[in-house]
Amino acid sequence: MQLVHSAPGAQPRDRLLRLPDVEQLAGIKKSTIYQLMREGKFPQCVRITRRLSAWPESAVLTWVHERIREGATQ
Repeated sequence: MQLVHSAPGAQPRDRLLRLPDVEQLAGIKKSTIYQLMREGKFPQCVRITRRLSAWPESAVLTWVHERIREGATQ
């Protein structure tokens, strides 16, 4: 999903989501998220600090939209 901006050359906005937000947005729990990441089937998290990770919202939304499209074609 790309946000539309009125200014020419404007960069799309994105933000980093913490795990509870990713769980809610994707509709799956932590264990499934990490399993899918290991399998290369879910966006990788971004390491912010040694103990803090987050996911780009755009990557998670793209994953969700792909699942919706796959479900609609079955």
